[in-house]
Amino acid sequence: MRWKTVDYAGWGRVHTATGEMARPERIAAVRAIVAEDPAPALGMRRSYGDACLNDEGRAIDMTRLDRILSFDDDSGLIHVEGGLQIGQLLKVFAPRGWLPPVMPGTGFATVGGGIAMDVHGKNHHGAGSFGQHVTEFTLMTPKGAKVVTPGKNAALFKATVGGLGQTGPIVSAKFRMLKAKGDVMVVTERRVSNWEDFLPLLDASDATYSVGWIDATATGEALGRGILEEAETGGGLVRPAKRGKRVPIDAPGFALSPGVVRAFNAAYWRKVPAKGRTVVKPIDDFFFPLDKIRDWNRLYGKAGFHQFQCVVPIAAAGVLRDMMEKIAKSGLASPLAVLKRMGDGRAGYMSFPMEGYTLALDFRNTVQAERLIEELENMTAGAGGRIYLAKDALSRPESVRAMYPEHGSWLKAVSKADPGKAYETDLVRRLKLRETQ
Repeated sequence: MRWKTVDYAGWGRVHTATGEMARPERIAAVRAIVAEDPAPALGMRRSYGDACLNDEGRAIDMTRLDRILSFDDDSGLIHVEGGLQIGQLLKVFAPRGWLPPVMPGTGFATVGGGIAMDVHGKNHHGAGSFGQHVTEFTLMTPKGAKVVTPGKNAALFKATVGGLGQTGPIVSAKFRMLKAKGDVMVVTERRVSNWEDFLPLLDASDATYSVGWIDATATGEALGRGILEEAETGGGLVRPAKRGKRVPIDAPGFALSPGVVRAFNAAYWRKVPAKGRTVVKPIDDFFFPLDKIRDWNRLYGKAGFHQFQCVVPIAAAGVLRDMMEKIAKSGLASPLAVLKRMGDGRAGYMSFPMEGYTLALDFRNTVQAERLIEELENMTAGAGGRIYLAKDALSRPESVRAMYPEHGSWLKAVSKADPGKAYETDLVRRLKLRETQ
């Protein structure tokens, strides 16, 4: 296998790495690599921080292992290689009336990455996390392929799902697709006046898919205003989603200045009529809205950006309001701020979801933003919530362990699967997740 030295980064472009990378095209090639010199497996590197980095070490790029191996039209059970992008799966099967069971905010995420992060989507309140739909996956170990199921290998299964890739490369997986009414989305959009109105609307929603956009610049009586989208699959003719242009350069700092963001957010909020509206959208427009803009992460400038995402229990929802007030007053918000209602579905020891509300926001990479994010993380911990490690670039070891009470069970299973720590990544080292106390 040919190894090539490359420079690469997390999606937030704050953390970077340099190291040797191999791009195998067959499972047999992954077997040969792992048998000789095990290394972390990487996908499309859409984790925002350093979860997908192994600076000064080797890594295995899994993206050429992207084949659909089998599909059962009666049960919806599908078998795919780990490097297949979830968006490609949607493109192939939506016209046939099937959807991936759970889809994150980008279609570029791979199936292996979706398992390693136990991703959630706009249907988490009803469908749970991605890992809950997985019936088995195949890990490549130094001794060869190992088929893992939640029944026969419960500890290893729960250490792998949401486990940050620490048990080895996921070369293939089986999971059940969801039946859909068609390949378009019927979306009802409602303008929400303030924070006090938002959570009750999310709680009352019985839509299969729901998500809220928040104007993170609004203050006073308008604090937390936004747009609620509720959606169902449907059939009918609609133009395919247009693939947007690539962002050619790093945007200058004034592009996301407070005044520009406030003006954009106000206009975006008013685009939905006061009485609401129902629109029909291409299916990938709804699930992956930012994928239309290639390299959109460059909009935050050369220094990159941070995404902060937390989840807090239902009883601690008031803390999110306090966060929104702090963010709005800071003047650091960007247009991207998302609020979702989550159920209790999670499949792994280190899976992010818990029943409650999740808030995600982007911030340009500045010293002021880092200080604000530290405050937000402290508020999350105090509320009994947790941060999403797929987005993290700043957290401290002690705070993360407290947020993930099953860390000890994860560490025990991971240490057994990878005693030599061959699969450690920069995030795992930064947070000292593989160290015993």
